[in-house]
Amino acid sequence: MVNSWDVIIAGAGIIGVSLALELRGRGANVLVLDKGEPGGESSSAAAGMLAAGGFETPPALRPLAVVSARIFPEYVSGLERLSGVQTDFRRNGTIAFLDSAATPPAEYKRLAISDLNRLEPSLQSRGQQAFFIEEDTVDPRLLMRAALAAAQKSGIEIRKDVNVVTIRGSDGQNVEVESSAATLSARTVVNCRGAWAGAPVKPRKGQMLYVQPPQTNLLQHVVHAPEVYVVPRSSGKILIGATVEDVGFDKTVTGSTIHQLLAAAARYLPGLESASIIESWAGLRPGTPDDLPILGRTDIPGVFAATGHFRNGILLAPITARIMADVIAGKKPPVDISAFAITRFAPAGA
Repeated sequence: MVNSWDVIIAGAGIIGVSLALELRGRGANVLVLDKGEPGGESSSAAAGMLAAGGFETPPALRPLAVVSARIFPEYVSGLERLSGVQTDFRRNGTIAFLDSAATPPAEYKRLAISDLNRLEPSLQSRGQQAFFIEEDTVDPRLLMRAALAAAQKSGIEIRKDVNVVTIRGSDGQNVEVESSAATLSARTVVNCRGAWAGAPVKPRKGQMLYVQPPQTNLLQHVVHAPEVYVVPRSSGKILIGATVEDVGFDKTVTGSTIHQLLAAAARYLPGLESASIIESWAGLRPGTPDDLPILGRTDIPGVFAATGHFRNGILLAPITARIMADVIAGKKPPVDISAFAITRFAPAGA
């Protein structure tokens, strides 16, 4: 039996579910499939730093990232209102430490030692330049929980433990999705499977941890240093991350790496030396050869891709949803996405 929807989305991470909500808001009947637990991979494993203009954001991605950061408060507000789930969206900003030879981006405002001591009395600069950046954060686990609850209340069907095997054209008007559970059909199919999207996307492992410091209110701002970042939550927990490892789909957490991350964070924040590790984990970011996402049509009629967001899946979720909904509808997207076309990876002459 072949069932039919307007749109089938493969992948129930924050990109896939945000797109489903946007499409549903425009009147589409949407089905979302996930190979495991919806939201259980990189979306929930992320740090939640909404860093649009930092050193790690490729120049070609910055216009997209800036727009998404601008609309993120509206996006979060809508999810929280619809779902009833708070996402710990914080607007305290980031303190970045840079080597003396580094040239800071325009968004970075230099801090004198007195300014740094006023903002974060427990923080040490280790002889590096200190800067303030107006960036927000969100708790990705709470954000994912809110998105899934909002999807349920919006009438979006999300099926877990359904592995997509093949996506193929059928009668010229529909696309068939062969899955581990059934063969499904829709006018449009979108590949949002993250690290499992297929070539040229590949997994980039990141290990991180949560600690509970003995001192309350130890840190209010995100700290981003060359070798580590530290992200406070309103609960009092502090997230420390993260590695970038090319080890395939291996999600093993190594104790030595976790303790190295904690030691690196404690060099800037000595109050973490006695903090208890309460959780550690690894996630698989969807990377591409140029660290840019893949957005738009594929060479199969009716099949689209929204994947390869690497470090920025949480940040780019709201703008990706709007862009892809427009592209699917045949409209011009609000941001130029020509740099993110999958054809940039095609062999010469293909």
